[in-house]
Amino acid sequence: MKKYYFIVLLLLIHTMSGKGQNQPLLPQMTTEIYSFKSDSAVQVSEYIRRIFEDKNGNLWFGTNSDGVARFDGKSLQYFTTKDGLAGNMVMGILQDKAGDIWFCTEDGVSKYDGRTFINFTVKEGLSDNATRSMYQDRAGKIWVGTMEGVCRFDGKTFKSFPIPMADVEIPNSRYTPKLVWCILEDRAGNIWFGTDGVGVCRYDGKSFTHFTEKEGLVNNNVTCIAQDKAGNMWFGTRYGGASKYDGKSFKNFTTEDGLSTNEVYNIYEDRTRQLWFTTFGVDRFEGETFTNFNKKDGLLNLAVQSILEDSKGRFWIGTGGGLFRFDGKKFTNVTKYGPWL
Repeated sequence: MKKYYFIVLLLLIHTMSGKGQNQPLLPQMTTEIYSFKSDSAVQVSEYIRRIFEDKNGNLWFGTNSDGVARFDGKSLQYFTTKDGLAGNMVMGILQDKAGDIWFCTEDGVSKYDGRTFINFTVKEGLSDNATRSMYQDRAGKIWVGTMEGVCRFDGKTFKSFPIPMADVEIPNSRYTPKLVWCILEDRAGNIWFGTDGVGVCRYDGKSFTHFTEKEGLVNNNVTCIAQDKAGNMWFGTRYGGASKYDGKSFKNFTTEDGLSTNEVYNIYEDRTRQLWFTTFGVDRFEGETFTNFNKKDGLLNLAVQSILEDSKGRFWIGTGGGLFRFDGKKFTNVTKYGPWL
């Protein structure tokens, strides 16, 4: 056990140093969040970064080093570089209008048609192979955020989509202000880009508008974007908490308002219109306050980044200690051997 804590401490020190493009986005918290350790051989993966459900009801789990795992309701199948996947760190998953599944990885982008992978790298127009976000807009265009900015797929190759830099005196970047952590299209058709230290940028198809701490954003390092059913835009940040933007002004939420921590990695709205924040555990927004879910509720590892409510109403949580399922009251660790149902 002492050896395990020492390894975790070294991992945190390396992560906080900011060196290297291919480091995972891990919470900069104490080792307490990693205190849950079970047999890694039985976990779906040690670190689950993304969870996605396709049109057929298959669940896909993007991992930090094991590629992507697919659960079809009966069995679990892994896809890695050995099978043709571009890279084994999977940062984003989507399904296009044709039904193909796309993955953004630390070594490029992959498209999977159910049989084979087609990979895209700098040779096919990506500005950098280290990709960190992926989104398909209503017109079918696929956008990818890389360590060197945004690229857009034209059907054959990717082309750089330059975004003007916001006027921020000292960007609080994890890596580089060029990095785009997240991309989202709102109901009006605007494309939003969350950046690594220079706030969030809105593109209306013709021009760009920047929102930073000067405009009221809680923090300039934007890790996630969501739009709720009421039309409000939500921004999770790495260092400051979360912001709600109603189109006119920002309302900010921090640990003083009940967030478990000011590091927010995902904001998700479920079918009942409740908002969930992955932080130091999982926080559910109750309108003005937050309900915190953590170890007391069975969430044994608090390094949470991914969350999904599937078509059957089941909640899946990806952590730094494996996969968990939430039944509304408690969390259950789901390993390769279940319990899946």
